[in-house]
Amino acid sequence: MKEIRMVDLQGQYEKIKPEVDKTIQEVIESTAFINGPAVKEFQQSLESYLGVKHVIPCGNGTDALQVSMMALGLQPGDEVITVSFTFVATVEVISLLKLTPVLVDVEPDTFNISLEAIEKAITPKTKAIVPVHLFGQCADMEPLMELAKKHNLYVIEDACQAIGADYKFSDGSSKKAGAIGHIGCTSFFPSKNLGAYGDGGAIFTNDDELAKKMRSVVNHGMTVRYYHDDIGVNSRLDAIQAAVLNIKLKHLDEYADARRKAAMFYDSAFAGHPKLQIPAKATNSTHVFHQYTLVTNNTDRDGLLKHLQDKGIPCAIYYPVPMHMQKAYHDPRYSEGDFPVTEDLSKKVISLPMHTELDEEQLKFITDAVLEYVHSH
Repeated sequence: MKEIRMVDLQGQYEKIKPEVDKTIQEVIESTAFINGPAVKEFQQSLESYLGVKHVIPCGNGTDALQVSMMALGLQPGDEVITVSFTFVATVEVISLLKLTPVLVDVEPDTFNISLEAIEKAITPKTKAIVPVHLFGQCADMEPLMELAKKHNLYVIEDACQAIGADYKFSDGSSKKAGAIGHIGCTSFFPSKNLGAYGDGGAIFTNDDELAKKMRSVVNHGMTVRYYHDDIGVNSRLDAIQAAVLNIKLKHLDEYADARRKAAMFYDSAFAGHPKLQIPAKATNSTHVFHQYTLVTNNTDRDGLLKHLQDKGIPCAIYYPVPMHMQKAYHDPRYSEGDFPVTEDLSKKVISLPMHTELDEEQLKFITDAVLEYVHSH
C-alpha cells in the first residue's frame, strides 16, 4: 500500500507534471514575474469559472479578507460578525484593522454559521457579516443575504475551503461559493482544493466600484503608477503560481469528484455508527470536501487520533481551540460556555485524510483502523 498522506500533492503533481513543468518554464523564460500575462490569464479563467465580473488576485487568503474590509471603508469600532469555529485568519484581519469581531456559534450538523445567532448579534454598530464556508460546503446564503439586506450590512464570503461548491437558491438557480455575497475571498494555499505551489489568494466581486478599489488596495493604493489614491498594501499573486493555478483550475471539478468519491467510501463505512457522526450535507449546497470531518460521540477523540497516527494514518483536529478561547483574542464579552456547539465540536471533531489521490486500499485501511478503535473503546 502507498504511504497515506493527509494531502497528496506529490501524487497529484505527477498526473499534471508535463503541463505544470512547461508552464513554469514559460514564465521563467518570459521573465514576467509580477502581474504578467500568466496572472491576467488565470484571473480571466477564474472569472469565467465562478461566473463573476471581477477576480482580484492577491498574495494569500488572509490578505483577501483584509483587502475586502479595507475596500469597504470599515472604520475602527465597526462590528463584524463571524464564527468562533474557524481558522484564525478570519478573526485576525478584523482585529488588525481595529474593527470589533463579534463571534457567533455554528450549526451542529454543517458546522457553518448559525443564522439565528447572527440575528441576535446584530447591533447599530454592525457593518458586515463574514460567513465561513467550512470544510467544503456553503453556509445558508439565501436567508443570510436577505438578513444582510434588511439591516444594510455587507457580506464577505470566506470561501477559502469551498471553492467550486455550488449554492442552490429556492428559485432553482445556483451560484458558486464566493460569488453570492458583496465580496468573496479564497486562498490558494497548497493544500486547498485549488492549491498553488506556494502562497496565493483571490477576491471576487460583481461590483465595479469595489473591484476598482480592491485592485488599488492590493497594489499600494495605486491605479496610476506613483499616484496613491488609497492607503494600500503589497499583495500580489506570483506569476508562476498563477500559471500553475490556471492548469489546476481545469481539473478543479474532477478533483472535487475524486474527493466526493473518497467521502462516499468513508460515509458508507461509518454511517449509522452510534459513536461517529458523518459530515452532514446541506440541502442547498454541494460539498467539495476540503476536509472530511467526523464528530466522535462517547469515545476518546484524542485516543482515536493517537491510534490512527500509530498506524501511520495522518489526521488532524480542525479546530482544537475556538477563537473566543484563544489568548490573542481574549475578550471580556465572551467566556467558556458561551458557544456550546463550537466548544463541543472542538472537543469531538477529527479530520481524516482527504485528497484527490486516495485509493480503495488506503480508504479501507483508514476506515478499518477507525472502526477498530471505536468498537473497542
